[in-house]
Amino acid sequence: MGEDERLGRPVPGWSPPPRPDWAQIEGRHVTLERLDPARHAADLHAANRASDAIWDYLPYGPFAAEAEYRAWAEGVAVRDDPRFMALIDRATGRAAGVASYLRIDPAAGSIEVGHINLSPAIQRTPAATEAMYLMMRWAFEAGYRRYEWKCNALNLGSRRAAERYGLSFEGIFRQATVVKGRNRDTAWFAAIDGEWPALKAAFETWLDPANFDAGGRQLTPLSTLTRPILVTSDPALL
Repeated sequence: MGEDERLGRPVPGWSPPPRPDWAQIEGRHVTLERLDPARHAADLHAANRASDAIWDYLPYGPFAAEAEYRAWAEGVAVRDDPRFMALIDRATGRAAGVASYLRIDPAAGSIEVGHINLSPAIQRTPAATEAMYLMMRWAFEAGYRRYEWKCNALNLGSRRAAERYGLSFEGIFRQATVVKGRNRDTAWFAAIDGEWPALKAAFETWLDPANFDAGGRQLTPLSTLTRPILVTSDPALL
């Protein structure tokens, strides 16, 4: 083993990427906008009221009253970490979910996606998948080396989504925190920059209109396209 390998692989020309500074990214199915309670809170609260279960694994919510939700949104919208985005369903023009960048560490080239909360109206739609693609694309194209996803280890839906999006399972942090008075073990997933070209191709193949039949049903699942890219699979999903 050479000296360079013994001490770690060199990263020539490395310079920290910028922090997220964009206000809007537009896709075919979804537009991502910086969360603005004045414009988004009413739509988001109405959409979220369709299911209180979407709050089960989040450290806040559900919010019975719109004013309560708006107050929460006003508190988080001014923060840069986490930096919250509203997901605007282009089919309706209404906000139908949120997601954020967090644990933003340009010096390490690491960024996490989290606080993902999709109303039933946008769950399991191309808009939801495209939103995750757009957030990942910005991070890697901005120069981040590592893109993380973490969730409550009991949240098999989130673990399944992470693997579907091509993020490799990295383990369980036991007793990582306490949420709503209950223990939380945290499952970790990540993708790295060397995997991004293959992930980008997988997302774009899946999102291509040619991948859907006349009834809007997918022809090739995204998981089929991303599975070969995974370095490790989540044993809970086997």
